[in-house]
This record gives sequence, structure tokens and C-alpha cells, in this order.
Amino acid sequence: MEQQLASPSRSGQATALSAAMAAIHRRGWCEGTGGNFSCVLEAAPLTLLMAPSGVDKGGVAPHELIEVDADGSVVAGDGRASAETLLHLAIVEVTGAGAVLHTHSQAGTLLSQHYGPSEGGLSHLVLEDLEMLKGLAGISTHATTVAVPILANDQNLADLSARARPHLRAAPHGLLIAGHGLYAWGKDLGEARRHLEIHEFLLEQHWRRLLLDALVGRRAMSL
Repeated sequence: MEQQLASPSRSGQATALSAAMAAIHRRGWCEGTGGNFSCVLEAAPLTLLMAPSGVDKGGVAPHELIEVDADGSVVAGDGRASAETLLHLAIVEVTGAGAVLHTHSQAGTLLSQHYGPSEGGLSHLVLEDLEMLKGLAGISTHATTVAVPILANDQNLADLSARARPHLRAAPHGLLIAGHGLYAWGKDLGEARRHLEIHEFLLEQHWRRLLLDALVGRRAMSL
């Protein structure tokens, strides 16, 4: 695992995470009680700062965030941790991420289901030759291809997290869960948010491309 960077103060982290969730909510990427968001508060022992489960993530104040340990148990704050905390922990442990952001956007949900694998399987969404790919860390040219893993959804998050682990290092800072949505991460909250925005742009562009191709195909058939 990559070495974790020293984290800012708890208050600074909480303010930044609360603001990021509010901005993501305004984009329509975590409506209702959808989505879950975390950042690493301490590397050793591993402690995540998170929004509690079952609440509107667009209105969570900094003081309402909870702290969760490496077992997924709440160690500070009021509220319960999402079952999906286990996947956040897996991403942090395998990639060394400092923040993990999970959204339920229309594009992410639609494409993850459209290209999703059969139960328990794995598939990929291939993205290539797009300038916005350069927003992902480690990519310096549009002339490249990335394959975003898509895992079949599973209400058993221990099993889902175990199935995700072998694919996280090679993933382009993002992972899709079929019929569910996107997980994006980065070395810190700022990078994770950039990766989330890049992935959401690419997902939106991809489904619009599918619509455009279908429209052009129908017009060609009518000629």
C-alpha cells in the first residue's frame, strides 16, 4: 500500500468533506439519501471521516460527520456507518487513497447496468481518445485507453469488497457497481473530487454518444 500523507486537522477535513458533498449533491449525483463519501482522518490506526448512512448527503454539516475504524465500526459521532464502508476501506487499504467518493448519477447507474456483468462477474467500460482523460492522475495524453471495472452488485458488502480488491490497483481511480453507481478515489479529497468529476463527465459523454450513434443509425436506415 502507498504511504498515506499526513492529514489536516479534523475540523479542516470535516469542513472540506461537507462542502464537497454539498457540491456533488447540487450536481444531482447523490439525490435522496444516495451516495457515501469518506476521507482518511488518521492512517494509523486507520480512521475514516464519513457521512452517516440514511441521510441527505447534501445537507450534512461538518459536526454531523462520523468517524469509522478499520472494522467499519463507528468510533465517534452520532449515526450509523453505511454497509458500503467496507468497500471504502478496501479501496483505501489497497490503493493508499486519502478519500473515496461514491455517487448514484444517472449516467453511472445507466452505463454500469448496460455494460454490467452477470451475477458475481466482472466487465469493463472502455473509454478512449478523449481529452478529459488527462484529468486522471498518471495520464498525459488523449491518445490512451482506460478500462473502468464493473462489478456485479451484491448486498453482501464483505463479498463485494473482496471481489473488488484484485481489480483496484489497475483501475483508473474509479470503479462501477452494476445498476448502482461510481466509486472514485484519489490521494486526497481534492484529487478524489477531480477524479469523480472526470469520470462523471466521461460517463455522461459515453451515454450521449450511444444516443447519437443510435439516432444517426436510424436516420441512415430511413434513407
